[in-house]
Amino acid sequence: MITFEQVTLQYDDTAAPVLRDIDLTVEEGELCLVVGHTGVGKSTFLGAVNGLVPHFTGGTLTGRVLVDGRDTAHHPPRELADVVGVVGQDPLDGFVTDTVEEELAYTMEQLAVPTATMRKRVEETLDLLGLADLRHRALHELSGGQQQRVAIGSVLTAHPRILVLDEPTSALDPTAAEEVLAAVTRLVHDLGVTVLLAEHRLERVVQYADRVIHLPGGGTVRSGPPAEVLRTATTAPPLVELGRAAGWDPLPLSVRDARRAAAPLRARLAGTRPAPARTPPAPDRPVLLTARGITVTHGGVPAVRAVDLDLRGGEVTALMGRNGAGKSSLLWTLQGSGARSAGTVRVTGADRTDSGGAEDPKGTGRRGRAARAGGTGVADPRELSASAARALVGLVPQTPTDLLYLETVAQELDQADHESGAAPGTARALLDRLTPGIPATTHPRDLSEGQKLALVLAVQLAAAPRVLLLDEPTRGLDYRAKDQLVRITDELAAGGRAVVISTHDVEFAARAADRTVVMAEGDVVADGPTAEVIVSSPVFAPQTAKILAPLPYLTVAQAAAALRTVETPGDIAGGDPAP
Repeated sequence: MITFEQVTLQYDDTAAPVLRDIDLTVEEGELCLVVGHTGVGKSTFLGAVNGLVPHFTGGTLTGRVLVDGRDTAHHPPRELADVVGVVGQDPLDGFVTDTVEEELAYTMEQLAVPTATMRKRVEETLDLLGLADLRHRALHELSGGQQQRVAIGSVLTAHPRILVLDEPTSALDPTAAEEVLAAVTRLVHDLGVTVLLAEHRLERVVQYADRVIHLPGGGTVRSGPPAEVLRTATTAPPLVELGRAAGWDPLPLSVRDARRAAAPLRARLAGTRPAPARTPPAPDRPVLLTARGITVTHGGVPAVRAVDLDLRGGEVTALMGRNGAGKSSLLWTLQGSGARSAGTVRVTGADRTDSGGAEDPKGTGRRGRAARAGGTGVADPRELSASAARALVGLVPQTPTDLLYLETVAQELDQADHESGAAPGTARALLDRLTPGIPATTHPRDLSEGQKLALVLAVQLAAAPRVLLLDEPTRGLDYRAKDQLVRITDELAAGGRAVVISTHDVEFAARAADRTVVMAEGDVVADGPTAEVIVSSPVFAPQTAKILAPLPYLTVAQAAAALRTVETPGDIAGGDPAP
């Protein structure tokens, strides 16, 4: 179905090929998981399948890419649209209509599908992806996760033989991600659709894969059965990491198989207590932000309902909940750029005394980057300077490109240092810790989604705001970059700052957050220590907690540390996972 024959791809502005001498065949009906660190060329590899690379991106491609017998060198993307459906990392980039129903029908209109067939397929897709209640909604009104499901649905309606999905679950909550992956799996098994799926949250998808295609860097590719490739891969999900630490062979790919293999391990760890996943914050930490009765409505529909929230210095808080629960609306309101129907927000730390040392961020300087993304841009004469506002509350939105407007990475970083009053090179150093090696001369829009996110994080972190709000910051980041993000947020918290991370990434929350707040339909339904909140939920529990339950372990690092103290590696390996 898909064949790469000695394929090498090099862009004009890169010193080395992004893809080098790739020979690979993907058979019909295979679900292939494409893995690798941020920026190694996964999106380029996927783009070569439908001709976007190099017809749209430029660059020099040697060798041949054959898709259903068609050479992509001689067939541009429009001539492959009936065979290959593509969902990119940012759904907004692909939308061309105004409403959900119109978007689902658009591709079929371009392919001249009969009207009766179009209607039937639209209805099937609405039900398949849980979009029926949103059919008449405007696309710009949807949450990020809802937009992602619409983007996937707009491809599925054309019934392509090949699906190329670039991080399709990155903006979805765990339940919605499972629904989407179940739908994709049905297409593979029931219709024989071939799927190439790139994803950083491997814990969600590895159990569904027939094969893993690993891009380790340097343009090379390694392909094979998931357990075989992931045993030595530089990126792997937590259950595989736990299997490596415990010496299991073969490695488990699902929680069910891992629990079967872990029975002897749980017996040996019985009675032990894990070291804290994080250093507990000081008990006397000050409250930096106080929100009372926060209410937000969109078009008369409540998005946030009378929420009370205190954010303390030195504490990292995970904000969780299903798509559309009101998390993003709450963050924009706390930052000051979002609409607020009722309630008050006060942040301490401003260099003013007329308000008792506390500021409402809605009244501070809105001339910074976050205002460009979500505010009105109208200045109040009583406002703080832009640099002072950035040092009070910083926000990284779900779509990081909203904050990128200059021509090169270097210009963005230099401007961030200037706006923040930080020493030259501060933002560059932060970026290199998150995703090293991004050329200074690269245009920000040419970066992968993970690299764009890392750049915006560096831009906002340069100001070291007293309160930092991150809306889905791990989208597009690999496990290594997430580790760096955990270290950075730890350092910010250790410096006395309050950090809030809105996320669907339960594995990240388990490692990064002291406290977890769960929202549903605009209300706060749970608020407490992370270990208590997420372990008590079958939806939000991380893989290690599910595998080792009822033992109170959250992360692989905790389990590995305990293993070193109770047994030698040869003694802790349990039975083989069930086939």
